[in-house]
Amino acid sequence: MSSSSIIIPLSTSIIAEKITDKKLPGDLAMWFFILAELTVFAIFFIGFAVSEQLNTNIFAQGKAQLHQTSGLINTIALITSSFFVALALGAMHKAQAKNAVFLLLTAKAFALIYISVKIWEYLSLFEQGITIETNTFFTLYFLITAFHLMHVLLGMVILSVIAYSAWQGKFHHHNLSGFEAGASYWHMVDLLWIILFPLIYVI
Repeated sequence: MSSSSIIIPLSTSIIAEKITDKKLPGDLAMWFFILAELTVFAIFFIGFAVSEQLNTNIFAQGKAQLHQTSGLINTIALITSSFFVALALGAMHKAQAKNAVFLLLTAKAFALIYISVKIWEYLSLFEQGITIETNTFFTLYFLITAFHLMHVLLGMVILSVIAYSAWQGKFHHHNLSGFEAGASYWHMVDLLWIILFPLIYVI
């Protein structure tokens, strides 16, 4: 048997082993939770899209009354926050726990911008006499965005927990399952808003 015929199966087995070793970041329970949350939001998105087709004028007028700049600011804030969470995970892989904590706190600061702008937006609508009972568009708008806001708040709690654990030295670079789970949840929150913003504010 030639040396090349030996090298090919050997290299193939190494690649197969690497693929087998790959796994989802975090733990399986968190991914089940994320999948469940994505399913709920998917139902919301479909309901919104169908309702818009049935109430074109109401939805067009409703979107015109929203503050698109605030929606854009919130999009940038969450994307930036998610970027710092990714940097924090990278720092943990390099065993730089203190740096990771600083990056997580920065991520939370951008999340606070999102929360502040969203509350301002709600108050601005209330001042115009617009509430969840105004029409179909605003019923769905308040339900979906408030539900997402709850996930942002929960995500901030999770970021606080993993930041505290990192500060206490409870994570090790070879076992970051808990940290990865928290980061994955936050990326989900970011992804949902990236879908929400064009769906509700733009399209």
